[in-house]
Amino acid sequence: MSEDALTALAREAGISIDWRDAFDKPQRVAPDVLRRVLGILDLPAGSDADIADSRARIEAERSGSTLPALVTARVGEAPALRLPAGTKRFKLVAEDGTALAEGRAGGSLPAVDRPGYHRLWIDETELELAVAPQRAFGVADAAGAGARLAGSAAQLYSLRREGGAGVGDFTALEEHVRTLAPRGLDAMAISPVHAMFAAAPQRFSPYSPSSRLFLNTLHVDPARALGPEALREFVDDGHLARAAALEAAETVDWPGVAAHRHAAMRALYRQLARHPQAAADFARWRAQAGEPLERHARFEALQLHFARVHGEVRGWQGWDPDFRDPASPAVAAFAAEHAAEVGYHAWLQYLAAQGLDGAQRAAREAGMAIGLIADLAVGSDPGGSQAWSHRDEMLQGVSVGAPPDLLNAQGQDWGLTTFSARGLRASGFAGFRAMLRAAFAHAGGARIDHILGLKRLWLVPHGGGANDGAYVDYPFEDLRRLIALESHRHRAIAIGEDLGTIPEGFGDTLAADGILGIRVLWFERHWPRTFLMPWQWSDQAMATTTTHDLPTAAGWWRGQDIRHRERLGLSEDPVKEYAERRADAVALWETMDRAEIAAGAPPEDWDGHPFARACAATIAATPAPLALLPLEDVLGLVEQPNLPGPTDDGHPNWRRRLPADAAGIVATPIAQATLDALTQGRGRRSAS
Repeated sequence: MSEDALTALAREAGISIDWRDAFDKPQRVAPDVLRRVLGILDLPAGSDADIADSRARIEAERSGSTLPALVTARVGEAPALRLPAGTKRFKLVAEDGTALAEGRAGGSLPAVDRPGYHRLWIDETELELAVAPQRAFGVADAAGAGARLAGSAAQLYSLRREGGAGVGDFTALEEHVRTLAPRGLDAMAISPVHAMFAAAPQRFSPYSPSSRLFLNTLHVDPARALGPEALREFVDDGHLARAAALEAAETVDWPGVAAHRHAAMRALYRQLARHPQAAADFARWRAQAGEPLERHARFEALQLHFARVHGEVRGWQGWDPDFRDPASPAVAAFAAEHAAEVGYHAWLQYLAAQGLDGAQRAAREAGMAIGLIADLAVGSDPGGSQAWSHRDEMLQGVSVGAPPDLLNAQGQDWGLTTFSARGLRASGFAGFRAMLRAAFAHAGGARIDHILGLKRLWLVPHGGGANDGAYVDYPFEDLRRLIALESHRHRAIAIGEDLGTIPEGFGDTLAADGILGIRVLWFERHWPRTFLMPWQWSDQAMATTTTHDLPTAAGWWRGQDIRHRERLGLSEDPVKEYAERRADAVALWETMDRAEIAAGAPPEDWDGHPFARACAATIAATPAPLALLPLEDVLGLVEQPNLPGPTDDGHPNWRRRLPADAAGIVATPIAQATLDALTQGRGRRSAS
């Protein structure tokens, strides 16, 4: 087999054969890894004949002899589409039915001056033409030119409320956002609320969902389903006692919450027929949601069914073979036989959509210019609903991850799958568009996790180590255009998580598209410890003190993350790390002092509250269009929501709860002082 032909095919498929690692050392992907990755991309490379056939397929797709299902362009720019030889005529019709252009084919297609999803006919072949604005919807579009907004961020599950029964829900979120707008906040970023697994509540990381197209139904408030009276018919002393115990816990007991929530919701679902208007509203919504919803609901029902059959929860790959295809007769027969169970899971999605929409509506009614900012995870579980429901668009047999770097010498395998670049093109980017619409549907913005993945992803074939992968290119220009188009259609901002090692110029590309990057206080420095003055920060990125994977302001100040690494045996020299952190903390305090934000010497007792307030004022003083302060820093808390590392280290990742009710938590003196530092630095003052 010719290695030259193999490498040529790999390059044509968008695989980076040669790349440079985090230590700037050149690396080359081994031939056997190339063959495995190519096979996963549906481009067999096991023989010279396979390679020739795969190269011919790629050439056909690029030559125009095979027309794509969707073409993207920007307003005022001609679509870059090579018309097949022999094409006679073309016709362009806007999505509202207005004729845009028509003529004989020859040369390029004309530019289109209006955004939208238009129809393009090439002779008798119909395509979709997505024309995007030049930039995504931005903060200036939401709040006016020159706006510098402030907001907060919360792990939704951490919110408390009376009657919450152990987990933050959409009602708690609604109550919380109503308290933020009067204090001068215009946005509330929340943790991912993607659909998880009804059959496996012990799998609760919000960044490893079953589907990014639907919602986590454990955030539904049962009292909102059919009204408090309907719930009272179910409630007894045992129910109240379990709810009280769950609510009193310092951390979320996800399996306990799931058992309690589903017991209540199933009891209510059995009453649905007694509420004709509610039943009719649900039926109408379900019909509009269509086949994607039905497939997700069937997945939930099937996974629960096979968990009982096999005595364990399995991904769809472990189900009986006849049920691995969502369009199979066996799945249709199961859905008909278990219509009530499938309907139950569809109803939960209806209630979740209502709940999240209610929280966004409350935020806007309270005066927030943006409201909720959703979080869009980088991938989904390969055994989950999205991978089963949309098999032709999703990669199989491979995980998304990262190559070895300064922090992970063995590389990372995140155990997630995502879209296939070729599958996206073949489907007209249907899954990606649906995912964007789901993220923007009930929010004023979306944070796109690991946005570098829109350009390239490190893909690790199953069965190999995380370092046995390869970078694979994605249709970056098409995906950015679709983000710009969907953000305008939903009047929602887009934020790209661009932390870590990114290619040179990547941030400038995002800025040109109107997608905000993210700047974190701990990283805004010239290493080792010359921190940037606030006015030196970017005006093309969101400013924040920290993220869910990093220490809080008080935790960073006190070295709590170092303590955790020391406890886990991950620190080679804790004494040195503490000394370096103290030097960093003093340097940052002195920077804030020069900026006239912090005054005097740094606190010597490691009290994190004054430092957290100074950090809030620092991000507020930057030119960033949006400054977000996590609730942990609003309250001066020491512990972070997630501690990356061993999964069994004892740290309650994705389970920590806040110390007070969502409706009153920002009324505490510490919270008020910190929020005042944030909003006044943005030129806003609270109503209090």
